[in-house]
Amino acid sequence: MMIIMAQESPQNAVQTKPKKVGNDCLLCGREFYPSKCNKHRLFHGHKSENKADYAVVLEEFVGKLQDTTLAVCGTCRTLLLRYDRVSKDAERIKRLIKDTWRKMREKRCAESTPSLEVKKRRREVMDTAANDEDKNTSSSSLQFTDSAAAKEKLKTALKPLQVKLRIFQEFQKTSLQTGEHIKFQAQYTEGRIKEEFVKLRRSLCNEEAARKKALREEEEQKSQILRRKIEKMSTEMSSLSATVAAVEEEMKAEDAFFLQNYDAILKRVSQCKAPDPEDISGVLINVPKHLSNLKFTVLQKMLKTVDYTPVTFDPNTAHCNLILSEDLTSVRYSDEEQTLPENPERFDMFACVLGSQGFDSGSHCWDVEVGDSTGWFIGVMTESAQRRNKIFSRSGIWLVGHFCGEYKAHEPPQSPALLPVKEKLQRVRVQLDWDSGKLSFSDPLTDTHIHSFTHTFTERLFPFFGVGCDISPLLILPENSSVKKDSL
Repeated sequence: MMIIMAQESPQNAVQTKPKKVGNDCLLCGREFYPSKCNKHRLFHGHKSENKADYAVVLEEFVGKLQDTTLAVCGTCRTLLLRYDRVSKDAERIKRLIKDTWRKMREKRCAESTPSLEVKKRRREVMDTAANDEDKNTSSSSLQFTDSAAAKEKLKTALKPLQVKLRIFQEFQKTSLQTGEHIKFQAQYTEGRIKEEFVKLRRSLCNEEAARKKALREEEEQKSQILRRKIEKMSTEMSSLSATVAAVEEEMKAEDAFFLQNYDAILKRVSQCKAPDPEDISGVLINVPKHLSNLKFTVLQKMLKTVDYTPVTFDPNTAHCNLILSEDLTSVRYSDEEQTLPENPERFDMFACVLGSQGFDSGSHCWDVEVGDSTGWFIGVMTESAQRRNKIFSRSGIWLVGHFCGEYKAHEPPQSPALLPVKEKLQRVRVQLDWDSGKLSFSDPLTDTHIHSFTHTFTERLFPFFGVGCDISPLLILPENSSVKKDSL
């Protein structure tokens, strides 16, 4: 910091609000504590207990020194030259300092005029200080420029790493959410399995009880038949035994008496026509009826009480606004979004869901109840088709649907085509012949053809569904089923 001695005239002083001055010299960069002038211990790095009162002075220099603040010592009126901020142009600052020094030197009082030796010494000191100042300023400016450029370059080089870090952070967040969802899925699925097996066990127990009851009823029936036969046989045996005993008793009588009653005894014997005992065939338990193909028979009977659905929904692909039924055969739209993991299989833009089983050969058919829904579409989608963002701008989808009040067929990226449907559809049948490359849609209630697509399929196809309103859900209808012997 440069100290300038001058006797300031009160007329030239500009009365302004005291301005706070910083603690770093903007010329040499060293720290100091402003207190009083050089006469009152103003030193680099020395803290004074009493701070000086500063005021901006010398209005004539304001226009020339826009970056400069001139402070005056409140005790001896010594002017202190101080810069609030350094201009980027170091040469301009040096010229302003020297120009200010020359002008202020003329205003010093006569008592303070130094001798020639003092002037010479002061000039040498000033030149040395100016040279040091130029070096420090140039070095600081160069270091500042190099440092700023290096920081900018490092920021540019750091951006890809920061982007990668954010990707990892998002991936970590998604992974943690997926882990929690896996636990939820496991608990939910385990609960559903338990419920279904409770129902199956209840059904099996009911079937077991029914079969045991049938066995007991047959046992009682056969036993009763046998008892009746035994009772009848016992009656006949009693009658026959009485006759035999009576005849044998008569035969023990004396000859005269026996001969006298012979005709009566013979008549009694001839009149005793005891029938032969009835056979007891058919009174045994029909064991094959109860044990033959027992498991197969029970399963066939149980299947009559359950439904078989050829297609079920895959909850891992369902959009967050779609709610699936517990048996995965019904889907409805909800305005409230569910908290689900953002896995790649899931649709994120459109309210869609896929079937759980894909087809890469053969013929397949499923019926869908659309009801009164005003926004829906049904079809198939390839396994490799994108499920994120704008799926209807890419190929790999074939569908028919009802949206914007019209029935349309759509094979992206082509534009949808209007369908000549006259009556409101309540059900839609989808028939896929993968081998022949044909996909057909029809109304099973009226047996009316709606639309067909032909394409050479080369990969697995999944049933594709979309719901756009909450009026009614989409329901996959069950079909008749049977148990094959080789599946047991």
